[in-house]
Amino acid sequence: MATQKILIVDDDPIIRDLVASVLQAEGYAVETAEDGKQGVERVEQCSTDEKFTAIILDVCMPEMNGLDVATRLKLRPESQDIPVMMLTGEDKAEDIMAGYSVGADYYITKPFTRQQLLFGMNMLLSESD
Repeated sequence: MATQKILIVDDDPIIRDLVASVLQAEGYAVETAEDGKQGVERVEQCSTDEKFTAIILDVCMPEMNGLDVATRLKLRPESQDIPVMMLTGEDKAEDIMAGYSVGADYYITKPFTRQQLLFGMNMLLSESD
């Protein structure tokens, strides 16, 4: 089976590195983007054969927030079936509902544990099979 490729979109380099290291230790291939605009560009640049297996999105980012990124990706036929996990500090009920309303498949609030991240990733990827 091909390596599963995950895109992490977060403006915090510490979070990007932490999530990347957890996922890489589990055998995932990881790419990162520093903001929503860069994240959308990365997804749009991928060919069908190389598209991302899942995307992890922060909500509060410069250029384009995670809700806008998720909306844009879910409207495009090329990316609408890529599972999206929101990983954010936005933890109010309305924030969580906003994430799900734009197409997020899973929502984790910061701070988070390694177990939460891996559980969410396993859930996303088992649903997309």
